[in-house]
Amino acid sequence: MSQKHPVIAVTGSSGAGTSTVKNSFEHIFRREKLKAVIVEGDSFHRYDRDAMKQAVADSEKSNGRPISHFGPEANEFEKLEALFKEYGNNGSGQTRLYLHNDEEASPWQQKAGTFTPWTPIPTGSDLLFYEGLHGGAKSDSADVAKYVDLLVGVVPIVNLEWIQKIFRDTSARGYSTEAVTHTILRRMHDYVHYITPQFSRTHINFQRVPTVDTSNPFIAREIPTLDESYVVIRFRKPEMADFPSLLNMIHDSFMSRPNTIVVPGGKMGMAIELILAPLILDIVAKSRT
Repeated sequence: MSQKHPVIAVTGSSGAGTSTVKNSFEHIFRREKLKAVIVEGDSFHRYDRDAMKQAVADSEKSNGRPISHFGPEANEFEKLEALFKEYGNNGSGQTRLYLHNDEEASPWQQKAGTFTPWTPIPTGSDLLFYEGLHGGAKSDSADVAKYVDLLVGVVPIVNLEWIQKIFRDTSARGYSTEAVTHTILRRMHDYVHYITPQFSRTHINFQRVPTVDTSNPFIAREIPTLDESYVVIRFRKPEMADFPSLLNMIHDSFMSRPNTIVVPGGKMGMAIELILAPLILDIVAKSRT
């Protein structure tokens, strides 16, 4: 961890909603005029789209444990750790982009599903902001979490997480429900060993809990809305939050434990900004002194 060049990471599994939290962070950066280097977790996958399909097929044919984007075999944990460490030491490092679709790929004159070349990150930034699967990952050869100054987890209950993934992958990416279900099952070992342990290393977790029936996520017809949910917000250390002020400002919120506040789902964005803006400003202020 670094006082001089802060690293802030949002971590959550596929379909968990980290992009929503990323938007709240970007509001804070823009409002407080902070220059942030944005790093996407997909940039640190080991394989491009075509190579990943082949690697998955090969691992399944070998009768061994299939690889997945959740585990170390398909990711560059060591390079992500090196980036966080180098940025923390001197504000530099290298990253790249994963081009998800033709629109993103067109300016690079590459095809979708490939990576841009590794390039140095811009100098003169206030902080590095990571959003992806592995902001708090650990493996036998890397400890990404070690170099993060503020680690935030986005963790819907697992049935809601699966509903969100199924809807995203079927509606936006053209997969069948059966194909998405197969992916969920194939990833389960890595999910248990490399995704969920991160949420015991986070400084703050935002966990969305629906108030409607999600008993069978594989037949759900729609995603529960934020207004049909509560958000359970857990702090590693209670002193990180001004609970009386939060309870006063966020209507219908309540404390469920000494380090946990529960807010209505529709107030999630508000809660994120109220909680994280002071922490981010404190980290940046310390880095400048």
